[in-house]
Amino acid sequence: MDKKYIVGIDGGSQSTKIVIFDLEGNIVGEGKENLRPMNLAEGVVVEHPSDDLWESLCVAAKKAMDQFGVRKEKIVGIGLGSIRCCRVLLKEDGTLAQPIISWMDKRVSTPYVHDNPEVKYVTSTNGYLTHRLTGEFKDNIGNNFGQWPVDYKTWDWSTEEEVLENFNLPREMLFDVVKPGEILGHITKEASLKTGFPEGVPLIATTSDKAVEALGAGLIHDTSAFVSLGTYISSMVTGEEMPKDSVNYWGIMSSIPNKYSYEGYGIRRGMWTVSWFKDLLGEKISLRASYQGISEEEYLNEQAQHVPAGSDGLMTVLDWLANPWEPFKRGVMVGFNAHHDYRYMYRSILEGIAYTMKNNVTNMTNELGKEIEEVIITGGGSNSDLFMQIFADIFNLPVKRNVVNGSASVGAAINVAVGLGIYSSYEEAVEKMVKVKDIFSPIPENVAIYKKLNEEVYQGLTNYTDKVLEKTFEILHPEESD
Repeated sequence: MDKKYIVGIDGGSQSTKIVIFDLEGNIVGEGKENLRPMNLAEGVVVEHPSDDLWESLCVAAKKAMDQFGVRKEKIVGIGLGSIRCCRVLLKEDGTLAQPIISWMDKRVSTPYVHDNPEVKYVTSTNGYLTHRLTGEFKDNIGNNFGQWPVDYKTWDWSTEEEVLENFNLPREMLFDVVKPGEILGHITKEASLKTGFPEGVPLIATTSDKAVEALGAGLIHDTSAFVSLGTYISSMVTGEEMPKDSVNYWGIMSSIPNKYSYEGYGIRRGMWTVSWFKDLLGEKISLRASYQGISEEEYLNEQAQHVPAGSDGLMTVLDWLANPWEPFKRGVMVGFNAHHDYRYMYRSILEGIAYTMKNNVTNMTNELGKEIEEVIITGGGSNSDLFMQIFADIFNLPVKRNVVNGSASVGAAINVAVGLGIYSSYEEAVEKMVKVKDIFSPIPENVAIYKKLNEEVYQGLTNYTDKVLEKTFEILHPEESD
């Protein structure tokens, strides 16, 4: 029997990745293209320059298809995943009316403002990329999270006039929507020429980027938690219904139709902070890493392994991007001594991420009355054995790492496999396509240190630092403090 293959598209905030899988979840081709630096202006604007999301998809796809070779006609489907919470404004012909507005832009946290007469449609990144790939004006409903008039019971747009008015988005400005696993359209001849994807292949819906990543990581059991180490670091557990009046988490549509994921609070510019620190160190670290024939990240992880758990009292608060309602927030490193060098600072950042996610997951699961028995971690940061061990020690739970750590592409492929009937259920598809690489177990002496530092120091740290930062903000930005 001829082998069949599936393409998973993983559009992120920093790059676009295209991965080609066989039906057992093995990678047989891949391509990646970094996005260009975002346009920043006025402390509010964060936009993707030009047509960067589409152009990067085309370049990454060409790389993957060139690597894949002549087997392209055996591709049976393409799963589309892309960044959530962005806002894409399109003209009547489906071209961009202005650059794509990033999820980090303050404008996306408020209802749409009708200030551009050229705008005919308001859609998500998935809706826009669907149009470029298929010519259809369709989107997956699950990627419309935040300032969108979604009916979470019907998995469709709300039909209530009050809801549409509150979000300032009349129905005629919205694309038609489908559920995960359903067909968005088929690859056009024009898109085939630009990407290398076979013409006529079905494009399959996923859901929001974090939910499809959770599916690709294998988050289907009630006793598992999932942490995604991306530009935005998030955590999730599974759910059966959309929650009401939750405090420490919120519900989103799962990548499994008619199911939900519960998402705890995360870290904005999470792994971005690690990249920022690496870039801050500059040429010195680059040269040392190059001399050893390893990456800068590998060099930093190797050096930080020699720093004791707790970084000898150096702690990092990961508020490098403040929420709109807390503009005074800033990143903080506290507890310096003369011997604290870049190794301590780096490990402190990793520990700060793990402390924050441990506390956020605990708050969420306590409110839900859930007990978790393992943590699944994905994203580029999971390549670090040190980081994985820190997570295991701070969570005091086994931490699982999969063979494919960029799991959004796996999740997109799973949506294709189930949507096209290759596997009869999501449980079967996860069993066949998600492979565990290794599991990190807690080290008891580190667990004891981290537990005390977290509960007696870290959890209360911002009670003190926020007061100082708020006063500083009032002095420097009096016009925003009223």
